[in-house]
Amino acid sequence: MKLVFASNNKNKIAEIKQMLPESIDLLSLEDIGCTEDIPETATTIEGNAILKANYVTEKYGLPCFADDTGLEVAILNGEPGVYSARYAGEQKNADDNMNKLLKNLEDKQNRQAQFKTIIALNINNTQHLFEGIIKGEIISEKRGIKGFGYDPIFVPEGFTTTFAQMEMSEKAKLSHRGIATRKLIDFLETNF
Repeated sequence: MKLVFASNNKNKIAEIKQMLPESIDLLSLEDIGCTEDIPETATTIEGNAILKANYVTEKYGLPCFADDTGLEVAILNGEPGVYSARYAGEQKNADDNMNKLLKNLEDKQNRQAQFKTIIALNINNTQHLFEGIIKGEIISEKRGIKGFGYDPIFVPEGFTTTFAQMEMSEKAKLSHRGIATRKLIDFLETNF
């Protein structure tokens, strides 16, 4: 089965590709010739995932899934949330985003946070949503060089290491994206 993942983020593609069974041939936006930036103008994580999946399905007529992820920090009323990728500006720089978040948390004791991923799958003229959430906390300094985004400052519940200190396979087993992707895979294997 050919399935488009509406992303050009090579880190995300590699993370998801290693989880998929061999029966699924994963295509990126680049693979289908989609070079434009798909607008992420929704005010929710779910909304952005749906926008991206619908864009590919409507324009290219292919079965597709898209994800959107946000880091939600309790004491900051859920910030950065849907704006996680551009928290410090439209340049979408991970270091700038982490630095802004660490600054906003400087005087805060409660550093509880959660990563939330929503995957929107468009297949056979039907849309399905899959959610993955991992709770944890934001530490006060960056640790680790693996992963991407906020991984160097996020420690999942029950662990002492950040996502950026874990091997990709270990992170994939417990991460928000991993949880949502396993739900997607279970659905595909059961129904197709």
